[in-house]
Amino acid sequence: MMWVRLVFCAFLFMLTNGVFSPAFATENKETHVIANLFGGPFDLVNQDGKPVTDRSFRGRYMLIYFGYTYCPDICPTGLSTMAMALDLLKERGAKIQPIFVSIDPERDQPAFLKQYVTAFHPRLIGLTGSEKQVRAIAKAYRVHRSKVIEKGKPADEYLVNHSSITYLMGPDGRFLTMFPHGSDPAVMAKAIEKYLP
Repeated sequence: MMWVRLVFCAFLFMLTNGVFSPAFATENKETHVIANLFGGPFDLVNQDGKPVTDRSFRGRYMLIYFGYTYCPDICPTGLSTMAMALDLLKERGAKIQPIFVSIDPERDQPAFLKQYVTAFHPRLIGLTGSEKQVRAIAKAYRVHRSKVIEKGKPADEYLVNHSSITYLMGPDGRFLTMFPHGSDPAVMAKAIEKYLP
């Protein structure tokens, strides 16, 4: 497994330094290995409390961000970037379903999640579930998350350290590419556009 970790580290380095591109994904065998590490089946509920699985989105591209509603700055920035990229894509952006997956099911109940996502984009949907369900999708997408309780603060006012990557998944549910935190919306939109028919 050491070689997988090394390739993964190289992949993240290329992402953050602007090397990764759709062309690279089709030409580099090692990138195919990394791509197969992200994504998979999931079983959650949406902001209306209705069951949703990965198959609910077949035929559409998924632009997925993992975070939590109590996040002070990282998540709002990531979701705003996603929203701006979708707006830049205009009509072509209609083929993409933006998704916010909560990694804090303890506090992010569907009704509260619904209020949160509508503040960023009218088509953004929020997904949550039980701790077991959220743990499963976090594992499938290799999303790190850990609860942080600050000294002197009430136990329910915790923060959650987490990965801040936006994933683009294809109409078949397979990984296409990812965008690190701090990506430029215009760069994100241009990269996404290359995958659209």
